[in-house]
Amino acid sequence: MSLSAKELEQHVIRPTLEYLGVSSQSAIDQLLSSAQSESNCSLSHGANSSPDGVGLFQITPTSHREVWDKYLAFRPDLASKVRGLASQRLFLLKPDLELGSNLSYSTAIAWVITQYHRELH
Repeated sequence: MSLSAKELEQHVIRPTLEYLGVSSQSAIDQLLSSAQSESNCSLSHGANSSPDGVGLFQITPTSHREVWDKYLAFRPDLASKVRGLASQRLFLLKPDLELGSNLSYSTAIAWVITQYHRELH
């Protein structure tokens, strides 16, 4: 798959963040930068991706579960919105596959992970 940074911002990152109620350009820039540095898709010029990471943002299954168990579980409104981005069947069978097959869902999880880590520090 080939996506330009502009397409990723316009068609994935911006609409996903707006759906989550986030409208800051710095949030968009942060996720775009993360996608560019973490992904080995055409956006990247030499990826530093994790061998265990999945999808555009190279989110590990461990991080994925942790953000659900330790952050989203205590924010039901946000959890409901994020879950609404996932597919009905695949998420229930193999939730980590959503990170690689669903750009909106993986973008939402990447944003939530940044918020979770921000609260930890």
